[in-house]
Amino acid sequence: MPVRLTDERFTHILEHPEMADRGPAIAETLRQPDHVMDSLAEPQARLYYRFYTETLVGDKYVCVVVKVVGEDAFVLTAYLTDSVKRGRRIWPETE
Repeated sequence: MPVRLTDERFTHILEHPEMADRGPAIAETLRQPDHVMDSLAEPQARLYYRFYTETLVGDKYVCVVVKVVGEDAFVLTAYLTDSVKRGRRIWPETE
C-alpha cells in the first residue's frame, strides 16, 4: 500500500533539529524498514523502524508513524528513538 507524505508533514518533521538531515532516512525507512509494528496507543497507526548510526544524537532508530484508514495510508510524524516500541509485529513476521 502506498504511503502519502504531505509537504506540510514533511516540513514539520524537518523543523525538529535532530530530524533536519533525516529526509532521505524517512523515505528509506518506509521502503526498507527493519521492523513494522502496530501501535498499542493508536489502533490505526503503524510504526516503521530503521536503525541508523551516527545521527546528530547518536545511534538511533528512525520511527515513522503511519496512520492507515481503509485504503489510505499517510505519515503522521517521524522521530528518533532508542528502541522499538512494544506492539504486534507486522513485519518481519518472524525473527
